Amino acid sequence: MVTYENKSFRFLPAKLIVVTLNVFDRFSLLFVRLNINPNFLSFLGLISGILVGVFYGLSRPGWALVFLVFCGMLDILDGKVATNGNKKTLFGAIFDSSLDRYSEFAIYLGLGFYFRNHWILWGLAFAFLGSTMVSYTRARAESLGIDCRIGVMQRAERIVLLILATLAGIIIHHFDEVMMTAIIILAVVSNFTAIQRIVYVYRFEKKKKGPPF
Repeated sequence: MVTYENKSFRFLPAKLIVVTLNVFDRFSLLFVRLNINPNFLSFLGLISGILVGVFYGLSRPGWALVFLVFCGMLDILDGKVATNGNKKTLFGAIFDSSLDRYSEFAIYLGLGFYFRNHWILWGLAFAFLGSTMVSYTRARAESLGIDCRIGVMQRAERIVLLILATLAGIIIHHFDEVMMTAIIILAVVSNFTAIQRIVYVYRFEKKKKGPPF
């Protein structure tokens, strides 16, 4: 996989990402010792995502928040367990990525049911489109041999934004307003991230070709 230096801004601070990954790296060793299959953790992540959507749809944001946290944790753990347990496989990689997409769809579907009579449904449609395009552009770039892990609103940021919005909405008792704001941010910034990745590949190709003679 080929890359070139491109310092892309992310909503989550780099130090926070590193610390979090280090914590889960150590925590994953417990699952390795228990011989837990990382694909099982990916499946649990899907179940968590479905439950998030169900509880959003049932107007139970507190329970949605609980399973959002589980979903985010499992999203990190499955990869760490696969790496540290020497269980990385091609099937595991596509299994994990595919279940992540289904999980996100379930979450947006639940929010769509909750806001079923509201104009924010348009925002949800574009938020899901953006989330899907962020994943697609990375996968397409990597199929071309280009490492494309850049962008403002990656999966971790999307999960964290939903967690913070749900928590804030519960605390201040204005769940609808806070969540609609988060959905608009997701819709705009996720699609911007997809465009970032497209531009990244364009610049990569120009840099590889070099200046004309």
